[in-house]
Parts: sequence; structure tokens; C-alpha cells
Amino acid sequence: MQEKQITNPDEFADVSQLPREGRIVALDLGTKRIGVAVCDETQTLTRPVRTISRIGWKKLLLQIKDIVTEFDAVALVIGLPYNFDGTESEMSAEARRLARNFSLSLSVPVFLQDERATSYEAKSRLWEKGASLKETKSQVDSEAAAIILSDFLDRMQKPAR
Repeated sequence: MQEKQITNPDEFADVSQLPREGRIVALDLGTKRIGVAVCDETQTLTRPVRTISRIGWKKLLLQIKDIVTEFDAVALVIGLPYNFDGTESEMSAEARRLARNFSLSLSVPVFLQDERATSYEAKSRLWEKGASLKETKSQVDSEAAAIILSDFLDRMQKPAR
């Protein structure tokens, strides 16, 4: 796992709002697909769940509400894509916009997590498992969401300095 400098502002949810038990859902936002992952109730293990198609806001919101309900999630984590040099991109602005919309529309707190290089790490993990190119393409987004969630949980476990 990579050490990442966390620069997430507390503009969506203060991490003190994170319940210490209960499942958390994570999203890896793409322009066409969104990867979904979830952790167990002890917030220890993460797993990829599925990939959903990126569609209009109303349909997307309904899908995410259904997923939050399905897993009885206590929070939502959204990957925040930075450029490798730490600057923000157009996708960063889109992730912030969607996080803000979800925070206004869902009954659970919404958090942002730095997601630099998670897609590369996800591909590497899938190849190590022996996934074919076709399998990798269909699973990379949800695998990246699981990495985002794992990184977020690791960040929550570290004592504040």
C-alpha cells in the first residue's frame, strides 16, 4: 500500500461523524462506470461489490440510495482523483460536486478519499489473481473502490497528530 498525503478538506463530513461500527460503501467514480465496494460491520475488511453504469443524476442517486440501504451502510466514501503532482483535475471537481450532492441527498455522512493510482493498483491485483483482460476490465472499478475504502479505513485507524 502506498503512503499518501491526505489533503481532504472537512467540507462534507467531519470524520468524528463516522460511526465506529457498521458497513461503509465506497465509490470509484468514472466517466462511464462507477465501482462500488463495501466493508464489513467491524470496518476491517473491504470487498468489491459491483460496477454500475454512470447515468443521469436522478437514476444514479436512486441506485446509490438502494446500495446504501442494501448494505445498511453508515457512511459513503467517494474517491477524490488528484493528478500525480497533487493538483486537482476536472474529475476532482466532478467528484466534489457529486459528493456535495450525495451529502445533501443521503441520510449518511459522505467522505472524500485520495484515490491516486488506485486503478493501477486494482489492475495489478487482478492480474496477480490471474484475471483475464476481459475480467480485469469488468472488475477494475469495483476493485479500485475497495482500495479507496481500505485506504480510508487505514486513515481512520491512525491516531491524530
